[in-house]
Amino acid sequence: MTNFVLVAGTWLGAWAWDEVAAELRGAGHGVHALTLSGLAEKQDTQPAGQQTHVRDIVDEVGRLGLRDVVLVGHSYAGIPVGQVAERIGDRLRRVVFVDANAPVDGESFLSGWPSDHVRQAIADHDGYWPPLGAPDYAGQGLTDEQIARIVEGSTPHPGVTLTEPAVLTRPLGELPATYVKCLLDGDEPMPAVAELLKSDRWELVELDTGHWPMFSQPHALARVLHAAAVAGP
Repeated sequence: MTNFVLVAGTWLGAWAWDEVAAELRGAGHGVHALTLSGLAEKQDTQPAGQQTHVRDIVDEVGRLGLRDVVLVGHSYAGIPVGQVAERIGDRLRRVVFVDANAPVDGESFLSGWPSDHVRQAIADHDGYWPPLGAPDYAGQGLTDEQIARIVEGSTPHPGVTLTEPAVLTRPLGELPATYVKCLLDGDEPMPAVAELLKSDRWELVELDTGHWPMFSQPHALARVLHAAAVAGP
């Protein structure tokens, strides 16, 4: 049985995957949605850095004794998930990046894009990146109800996780991977991802929706994840 480990991006917790998880379970998969340290119901845990988040995921895979694992990272979570993918060895079946950043050794989540406003927001809010407001979700294929759900469930994101560098020990292009590009958030993958997609072990899937497909298109996203599991290593 394939075991999905689902990790959402900034401000979100395991709850963000509820609809996708239900569909995957209905298809017979094991599903384990994970909240990272410092977020959602874990927001009162000890201060979290990026390597804390890597350990969160590695420890969950080990604690549950999971094999045949499809790791799924959305947005920021692609950074820790990509590092975990190379650390769990033959437990990995495939890694899926959902409109996500891919880790680059020695680079952070904020590397490679204009992020001064994010750094300033973190400095102004005691080391946390505050969640977006409802107007910031316009144009992403979300209903008013979906936007309200995201806004109400979001919690401040630990800033250090965004500024610490990733640590990779092998080329990420060697791993079996699917990249899901959400077209309303821009139709071209970021340069690091475009480079990885040249690997014959990576495939590109496009969804005609915005950056939060687990809310805007949960059924379509679940189908993509099921197909990724079937594709295998």
